[in-house]
Amino acid sequence: MTTSNGYVLDERRLGELVAVPDRERTDLPVLRERLQREGYLLLRGQLDPQDVLDFRKYYFELTGAATDRASYRKVLFDQIVPGPEYAAFCARLKRWFGWFLGGEPFLHRRKIIRQTAPGENGIGTATQAHYDLVYLRGGSDQVLSAWIPLGDCPVSRGGLTYLERSHHRVLAEEAAGTLKRPAASITADLPALAEQYDANWLVTDYAAGDVVIHTAHTIHAALDNVSDVMRLSTDIRYQRADEAVDARWQAHWHDKDGL
Repeated sequence: MTTSNGYVLDERRLGELVAVPDRERTDLPVLRERLQREGYLLLRGQLDPQDVLDFRKYYFELTGAATDRASYRKVLFDQIVPGPEYAAFCARLKRWFGWFLGGEPFLHRRKIIRQTAPGENGIGTATQAHYDLVYLRGGSDQVLSAWIPLGDCPVSRGGLTYLERSHHRVLAEEAAGTLKRPAASITADLPALAEQYDANWLVTDYAAGDVVIHTAHTIHAALDNVSDVMRLSTDIRYQRADEAVDARWQAHWHDKDGL
């Protein structure tokens, strides 16, 4: 049974997140067309799995010493988020984004690390359905997000799920002005949204080293962690440096922003 925020996803509305075939990985026009068509690029093994596992180990070595929520947040926001280890890890994708975007890449400074403990569920636990542009209206709408599982992340561990080709409808409704709203999630009720869009939620088992790139208009959400292992991931965003940048995303993720 697959759930998100306690809602059970209809098996008839589940599909497979498809990885980019090896033959397309270095074909820039084909890759760009795929992103435009599907709204995401699942790049298996884009990062060295050992680098991912090393960063996971570093993270838990620091946070494992925290004895309560306050001390955990202090380690996260004062040491890990602004630290050189995290910066170096996120910079591993800079060359790829420069190649894909066709210009100097710019990494947004506000980057987020999420952890979900086994058994956490109910409204507000998993990331609700949303598309990133609602949070990034102060800059280019060509920002690309990279979701990186920090360790293996099978469906049961609460990975990211994408609403199939939802970006086409979002783009159309954005153009028509019907989706302009304050920065907010769409809903926690993924089954209802799938019916509304007449689309499937796409899922897969992620492995350490996998990266998913998605557009600012692609609707996505997180599943519940029903495994017995901590789910850890990070969200980072790149765009071309010569395009407008949302200034609100140019400070480190901070304790006041919440988890």
